[in-house]
Amino acid sequence: MTSKIRNSKRSRLRLALPATSANLGPAFDAAALAMDFYIKIDARAADEFSITATGRDRAICRKLENHLILNTYREVLEAAGQPPVPLALKIANDIPIGKGCGSSAAARLAGIAMAVYFGRLSWRDAQIMGEASRREHHPDNASACWMGGLTVARMHGLTEDAAEAEVVGIRPKGKWPLLLAVPEQTLPTEEARRVLPAQYSRADAVMNVQNSLLLLAAFIQGRPDVLSVALEDRMHQPYRVALCPLLGCLQELKGKDGILGAVLSGAGPSVLLFLDPRRVSPRTRKLVAAHLSRNGLTAELLPTSITLRGARSSFTKI
Repeated sequence: MTSKIRNSKRSRLRLALPATSANLGPAFDAAALAMDFYIKIDARAADEFSITATGRDRAICRKLENHLILNTYREVLEAAGQPPVPLALKIANDIPIGKGCGSSAAARLAGIAMAVYFGRLSWRDAQIMGEASRREHHPDNASACWMGGLTVARMHGLTEDAAEAEVVGIRPKGKWPLLLAVPEQTLPTEEARRVLPAQYSRADAVMNVQNSLLLLAAFIQGRPDVLSVALEDRMHQPYRVALCPLLGCLQELKGKDGILGAVLSGAGPSVLLFLDPRRVSPRTRKLVAAHLSRNGLTAELLPTSITLRGARSSFTKI
């Protein structure tokens, strides 16, 4: 489907791109969900590039040099043979940067969407997500950020310069409250990938396939009881736990006060806790904070949920 833009002057674009959590335990590099906090961008054609920023990580968001959004915007237009229109950006950011919450996927999608809009490129959703996935080297965060909800994705038609993403969106049944634990430190995705093995045993691969399918069934059927047994992973979390001390600590809380389980958010170091909508209470957050404190750990605890509002919805309504 080609996104339809109604503003013929192409002088202004507003985007709202959600944070995302990828992998979801066993669905490594294949699935992700969108969370209901965003980076919001107001882009206007201008005489020169400029940025004003509010919210999280303002110093990073407002730095013109080596800016991921603007670099992506310029590169996509230059590859299409189009001169980049200078833009004035207003950024309001709520996504922690470098902490496994999909900040780079959101930034790259923002740059691609601006290039498509201001450069009048006739790109389909698959191309937009594919270009972001090619730059990210995996499609999970990009697909969930663009589409919203829960997505399962893979890349195909991959070349050095282009790719498309095959994406299936899933609307989870019922409510799925989440609690995101965000530590102070960051963790580059490249560093988190370096600790992964080159090969896995058949038993580990089979376990992850089984749990990934159970995970999807739990969301489709609204089965928290199934989700609680489907979060085990043998492909990435066991190797990253040393880099992400919150993970092992918070996994100890499974089954307590409505906590279904805890998984790395993306490559970490943030951890996503799935909460049972039938049992969640204000005590849950206090329990998590107290458990972290007893173990000498600290984290910002952000209550959130799965949002169906992806970046695509703001892009198509311009």
